[in-house]
Amino acid sequence: MLREFEALEASEIELMLKAPILVCMLVAGADGKIDSREVNKAMQVARRKAKSNDILWQYFSVASEDFEDKLRILLQNYPNNAEARNQILVEELADLNAILPRVESSFRRQFYSLLKELAREVAASSGGLLGYNAIDKEEAKYIGLDMIRPPELI
Repeated sequence: MLREFEALEASEIELMLKAPILVCMLVAGADGKIDSREVNKAMQVARRKAKSNDILWQYFSVASEDFEDKLRILLQNYPNNAEARNQILVEELADLNAILPRVESSFRRQFYSLLKELAREVAASSGGLLGYNAIDKEEAKYIGLDMIRPPELI
């Protein structure tokens, strides 16, 4: 178990570990379809973070294992309708607000920053022409991850 999660219950640890996948599903699926470029971008970000020297490396070495398989399995448990699926994902991600105050502050800040970076990169990875207008209006509604309180407000 990760040291940062010692004060958490099993269900809370599970949510912390699947949060990057939920963000990917929310942002990539906002327009009703999750394409391979969006999934690949999410996996690239996860792998990059797992190899980095920041405080999240151990977290991401666990969370990024079998990312694509976990994503596909999780997707089967959600409605196919994007609006219904996104509502559930928003509610699940909002549950992080009860967990994050019990996680060490530097981990909490970097975790939040990572989720925001993941949302931006996934949104920008698909669509647009030569990188322009790559983020559609449905994805734009979610990339700010407004359902999760910023660490400085916790």
